[in-house]
Amino acid sequence: MQLSVKGKQLDIGNALRAHVETSLERILGKYFGDAIVARVTLSREAHLYRASVSAHVGRNILLEAQGEAGEPYPAFDTAAERLSKRLRRHKRRLRSHHKENPVELESVPAQKYILVGPGNENPGGEESPDGSDDQPMVVAEMAAEIPSLTVSEAVMRMDLADLPAMMFRNSAHGGLNMIYRRADGNIGWLDPRGNRGTDGQES
Repeated sequence: MQLSVKGKQLDIGNALRAHVETSLERILGKYFGDAIVARVTLSREAHLYRASVSAHVGRNILLEAQGEAGEPYPAFDTAAERLSKRLRRHKRRLRSHHKENPVELESVPAQKYILVGPGNENPGGEESPDGSDDQPMVVAEMAAEIPSLTVSEAVMRMDLADLPAMMFRNSAHGGLNMIYRRADGNIGWLDPRGNRGTDGQES
């Protein structure tokens, strides 16, 4: 496992680093072997410690989890336990993925943008000189890929990465779909009409 442990406003000692490595090897090793690139960031704000765990594993699966506590060890342990629970939920499918040949799934190239959130466009409350207040401001732009997945695979990946929503190409018919977390805890699934490939044309 390739592991990076960094601290923000916090010095990471050898004991904490060893604890992080031992924990992640135990949690991730049973599913993915050594094919893991993991990053752990620990930060401190006043008296609160936050831990963020991110791991890239086979077949472009991203795992992410966060935790916070009054001490750095419990903060990391909380994040690690959340990651472990998600892995246990999907262990059968993950083991199936691990045994299969690592064939790249067909994906759709895309462009990803980060926009300024509501209320942050003009901190001073002044109108933009070009009168374009109704247009979102782009903070960052990067290349992305929309993976080709079944609905159940998309739900698994969204859960493992702790994402609020995910767009994917439905491998059953080639159309673009969206899944998202509902306020009631269930998963919403959007499958637009007129968005399918040759095997799913509307009559």
